[in-house]
Amino acid sequence: MSKEYTAKGIQVLKGLEAVRKRPAMYIGSTDIYGLHHMIYEVVDNSIDEAMAGHCDRIEIRLLKDGSVSVVDNGRGIPVDIHPTQKVPAVEVVMTTLHAGGKFDHDSYKVSGGLHGVGVSVVNALSAWLEVEIFRGGKSYTQRYDGGVPTTKLEEKPLDTKKKRTGTSVRFFPNDKIFSTLEYSFDTLSQRFRELAFLNKGISILFEDERTGKKHDFNYSGGIVSFVDFLNENRDVIHKKPIYFQDASDSYELEVAIQYNTSYGENIFCFANNINTVGGGTHLVGLRSALTRTFNNYGQKNSLFKKNKLNSALSGDDVREGITAVLSVKLPDPQFEGQTKGKLGNSEIRSYVESVVGKKLAEFLEENPKTANKILEKASQSAIARDAARKARELVRRKSALESSTLPGKLADCSMTDPEHCELYLVEGDSAGGSAKQGRDRRFQAILPLKGKILNVEKARIDKILANEEIKTIITALGTGIGEEFDITKARYSKIIIMTDADVDGAHIMTLILTLFFRHMRQLIVAGNMYIAQPPLYGIRKGKDMKYAYNDAEKDKIVNEFGGAKGVYIQRYKGLGEMNPDQLWTTTMDPERRTILKVTLEDAVEADHTFAMLMGDKVEPRKNFIQENALAVQNLDI
Repeated sequence: MSKEYTAKGIQVLKGLEAVRKRPAMYIGSTDIYGLHHMIYEVVDNSIDEAMAGHCDRIEIRLLKDGSVSVVDNGRGIPVDIHPTQKVPAVEVVMTTLHAGGKFDHDSYKVSGGLHGVGVSVVNALSAWLEVEIFRGGKSYTQRYDGGVPTTKLEEKPLDTKKKRTGTSVRFFPNDKIFSTLEYSFDTLSQRFRELAFLNKGISILFEDERTGKKHDFNYSGGIVSFVDFLNENRDVIHKKPIYFQDASDSYELEVAIQYNTSYGENIFCFANNINTVGGGTHLVGLRSALTRTFNNYGQKNSLFKKNKLNSALSGDDVREGITAVLSVKLPDPQFEGQTKGKLGNSEIRSYVESVVGKKLAEFLEENPKTANKILEKASQSAIARDAARKARELVRRKSALESSTLPGKLADCSMTDPEHCELYLVEGDSAGGSAKQGRDRRFQAILPLKGKILNVEKARIDKILANEEIKTIITALGTGIGEEFDITKARYSKIIIMTDADVDGAHIMTLILTLFFRHMRQLIVAGNMYIAQPPLYGIRKGKDMKYAYNDAEKDKIVNEFGGAKGVYIQRYKGLGEMNPDQLWTTTMDPERRTILKVTLEDAVEADHTFAMLMGDKVEPRKNFIQENALAVQNLDI
């Protein structure tokens, strides 16, 4: 990056007006996700400076007036006059779509951002935005309202003792465009923690001045620290993660891998710091390299015969128990979808496959003890896979029309269009009986579950498919499971977990969610999973009956009834205590019920939490309970 970063590096591709007309096209949506993307776009500019080697500190603040501030110590956006636009370069960047240094590989070799639309979109969708640049011993400020400059670029000298450089952007999202201006501190925190992991040595301060919450992320270990974090609540097979990196003229790659005793696969892929949750060509390259390299090593060292295997390992076998982070950086990334869910560059596949294959083979040769442990686990997986294949045949549903193959205790609905059908997974036969009587038979199906299903966090697929309750769930859904999962075969558009509002009910709900998160995650990603909210209290005075879902609502209703005299309060300890009419009125009637949608905003944090709650390690779970016990106001909720 030896060339000077000036206005000549800012290229203009097209205008900006369409952003305000169709904001969702540029930031994905105008709800909380789009609101968060506004911050990500500004932060991505600072991260690009960090990747170019010019920034090591970023400070993000949610301010008390509702605005957002992002400050970095990079070079500062250029302020000299643009050669063709005849205005300061910063004004071009702030007011013109597809304008910035990211299109000039002399300024930035790689970059993130949303297809290069960047901070100009943030400006266009803000009620106001203020930018301050520190560069060349001076500060430069400019304000915009609705994306239009309302002041000229003002220049002031800086204290000569302060050799400060960088950019400060402060903006207030337009409440006429966004449906909410309430940020999620936790969601934003996870993204900034992710960026700190991926950019070794960078410090990211995130502070919410409204609540006093604050994080300062800095990970000197980079993605090795990331893998350590992911495996924090798991028992690992080898203590030190496998790590290697590579850089060519066009691409950069970092990989960290560590195997644990669990049976799942956790691979997180990033391209130019963007979390590609849908995978892509870089993930295909990694998976191919893992399968080929481990098979080559196993055959070369006669490990398959030793482990009583008659065939080569499959990709699933090799990836059982893996936790990995893959980060690639490349010029001109091709992302599928506006929110960059999947990387499409074909050439990156062969690069990743070649580099990982070569460096992993070298590692295995130099570390035979670790290699043998991983191959032994993969071999056990292959043996279990054969058993699972037989078990899977028992639960496979050949077509949605073959109702005779559905489990006997499923009370199915009469409609056959999945778009209009919903399935209730109900705790216990008693509640299941009430739900069957109270439901709308046209579109509501009921599947009672007996007791607690198997904890899939601690079981291989053959054990999972041998569990009767899990088999009935899979058969009723019609999607299959694992490598045969097909979301297009889902028989219901809503899957609603309905358990008692007590500790056992919460445990059963968590077990069910673990099953879906680990083996049918696409149903969560697609927005098909919900949690029913049955009432905690029935409050009656005379013939009037009202329901409360928490203590505050109960007190409010009691006051509305004129105090305690003549008021009867029933505390529901379980769904079975409600008759069919009550269950329909409170929990199942689409016009009156409350159901919570299960979303997956942060797969990294979800994985970390499920491993802590449901995994083998007792200590993290014990610590979690001790730290959060005092925050529980009602143990039954």
